[in-house]
Amino acid sequence: MMEGMPPAAPMDPRVATVVDWFAREARDLPWRREDCTAWGVLVSEVMLQQTPVVRVEPVWREWMARWPTPADLAAASQADAVRAWGRLGYPRRAKRLWECAAALVDRHGGEVPPGEEALLALPGIGAYTAAAVRAFAFGERDVVLDTNVRRVIGRAWRAQPLPPAHLTRTEREHAAALVPADTTASVEWNAGSMELGALVCTARAPRCDECVIAADCAWLAAGSPGLDAAPRRTQAWHGTDRQVRGRIMALLRAAHAPLNITGQASLEDVEPGQLDSCLASLVADGLVTVADDRRGLYSL
Repeated sequence: MMEGMPPAAPMDPRVATVVDWFAREARDLPWRREDCTAWGVLVSEVMLQQTPVVRVEPVWREWMARWPTPADLAAASQADAVRAWGRLGYPRRAKRLWECAAALVDRHGGEVPPGEEALLALPGIGAYTAAAVRAFAFGERDVVLDTNVRRVIGRAWRAQPLPPAHLTRTEREHAAALVPADTTASVEWNAGSMELGALVCTARAPRCDECVIAADCAWLAAGSPGLDAAPRRTQAWHGTDRQVRGRIMALLRAAHAPLNITGQASLEDVEPGQLDSCLASLVADGLVTVADDRRGLYSL
């Protein structure tokens, strides 16, 4: 059990309903199968950060076929990991996974540790990922709070249309109090509430008529207030530094030799100053290497 979790109260009927629903309706995802290793679960959790399942699953399968253990990935190069990451976004996650694999080999004999402290000490592993690995790889009682879970709890228990931008201590304590005492049920609740939020209790178009806890949902009972007035967390994409960085990374992933990025026709629409700053940020992040500074050549 995660340190600091409160003793479990009797299971809330809504929690029990979600657990039962998940047992019937859970998607058959490869990282949920019994033969999936803790490493496979860890890789899936890193890939799934702000990335939908439909995009993650084929890349996850390719990664696990190529690097089924941390030692396999650690023996590859960072460039190999970044190339294999493809278009999942945030290539720093690929770099962190590669660093994580090396740390697992160096510190833990190539195995993913079950302890919270050991997981949090790994590169790229924060509180959410550590809790998810403990729950879904090791069957530990923990509180797994992603945006989907927070939205389900916020609506069903507190009549909130959307969770606040930042996780509060009160919100975390309430979520921890809902986790069932039984370890198996706790895992199913964590996975089930996440699934319910991803498929039914969605952010902007919730399918309340399909929700198994609709009859006991505080937000629905209150008339589903506030969703239209809630600010939309959208960000312009075209022309942003994120988009330009992604375009640079796509060129370098496809290249078989160092490239002069500033001479690429596909980047002619990018202002020179923005291109230079994006290149500099990728180099600073350790994602891109200056292969020949005099000739302006870059590589992964």
